Amino acid sequence: MFKPDKVQQQIVSGIREFVERKVIPVASLLEHEDEYPREIIEEMKEFGLFGCNVPEEYGGLGLSYTTFAMIVEELSRGWMSIVGPIGTHSVICDIINRFGTDEQKREFLPGLANGERRGGLALSEADAGTDVQRISTIATRKGDDYVINGSKMWITNGRYGNTFVLAAKTDAKADPPYKGISAFIIEKGGAGFKVGRDIDKLGYRGVETCELFFDNFPVPAKNLIGRSEGEGFKQIMTGLESERINVAARGIGLAQAAFEDAIHYSQLRYTFDKPICEHQTIQNMLAEMGTKIEAARLLVYSAADKKDRGERCDLEVGMAKLFATETAQEVALQALRIHGGAGYSKDHRVERYYRDAPLLVIGGGTNELQRLIIARGLIAKHRVK
Repeated sequence: MFKPDKVQQQIVSGIREFVERKVIPVASLLEHEDEYPREIIEEMKEFGLFGCNVPEEYGGLGLSYTTFAMIVEELSRGWMSIVGPIGTHSVICDIINRFGTDEQKREFLPGLANGERRGGLALSEADAGTDVQRISTIATRKGDDYVINGSKMWITNGRYGNTFVLAAKTDAKADPPYKGISAFIIEKGGAGFKVGRDIDKLGYRGVETCELFFDNFPVPAKNLIGRSEGEGFKQIMTGLESERINVAARGIGLAQAAFEDAIHYSQLRYTFDKPICEHQTIQNMLAEMGTKIEAARLLVYSAADKKDRGERCDLEVGMAKLFATETAQEVALQALRIHGGAGYSKDHRVERYYRDAPLLVIGGGTNELQRLIIARGLIAKHRVK
């Protein structure tokens, strides 16, 4: 049984109090208006949450992946959208910290840690999501710069962020294609960088998701991560391990919120002269929901702990992401069903959980991809000698 230490308990307690006081009371209103939660984000900045995984020497909190997962869970329990600005931000912090040069770390990590720099990952394209090798954005070396041409899609923090890690082809003829991918730190502003429309989404509202366009956009060669071409695929895939942990943790938080609303409502709603929680059908649903949430939580913490130890964990992270997000979608639906007709209205939060949950199944690498990663990992682990 996982038991958080005293420091983790104090951190989680502070985040939970913040969520109860500042997030839950306004989440539904902001979500329905699709309004960016500026005040909430500013308070998260004051908490230091933009520097969760930035080392203390660069002004961050230097927290473990396990502690970060616990923070994400609590924030998502209040409103999943508020994790977006720090979730994708944490991925680029991880990439720069692991693979950046000392100069790149000194230049970018302090600003990312204090929230002055808001980060995003410019990876997905209209024709390249799960299959990263299909990206068509090109970076061409010209003197002391690389010139970027192409576009990116589904960029969280695209409008309000200012610092991004961008994946582009520096060798379009590389075979296999992933060997031609490089990663760059880019900054918003200047000719050739355009933020397109905000994508109107089913859920995950209140946080912007944008298209980015690059037309001969110059990036200093010194911003090539690690100063080596062709290393971008490895760098970004390693960063996506941390993203999958935080996406899985979002699933736990959303599922926990849906479960809490459902079990509360089931004790207040009466049918046939007794609360519906006393009907066996509802009890079976609650039992399944509670059990799967606890199992998902343990999977996520186990995967995060393995990453904290510096061990390869793509198998465990894939399992955690798959199970936690599928659980979130299932629990959200069951919570809506327990609420009956009331759950289908916007008077209750469960309709929001039901709309938010599918993103988790798709985002951070689709669950269809996770199943392939898991299967390959299991075959390798149990290979016949």
